[in-house]
Amino acid sequence: MPAIRDIAKVCKSKNAGPFELTIDVVFDDPDLYRRVKHSGVLCPALFARLYGVSPDQVLFTPYDAANAFKATLPRLLPSGEVGDTDVYGCQQHAPLLDVEIPV
Repeated sequence: MPAIRDIAKVCKSKNAGPFELTIDVVFDDPDLYRRVKHSGVLCPALFARLYGVSPDQVLFTPYDAANAFKATLPRLLPSGEVGDTDVYGCQQHAPLLDVEIPV
């Protein structure tokens, strides 16, 4: 099965303010996007498991017009807090890269 790193055009993360993180996964092929969407792998439960939050804390939105998925979730530490290792949130997408999608 291919991993997200192999099939997504873009997989990125960034801060959505100091207390939240947003993650985008974008596909350049509409058919591939539909197959990923129908697989059900990308969902709030996956983001909750990967990022240590509750599924009800994950705002997950598929954007059909852009062939994209967006997830917004709370950061475990506020941006810049002592112990925060990614002040901009730009490296937080890494756990998604190895997620396999049965397409």
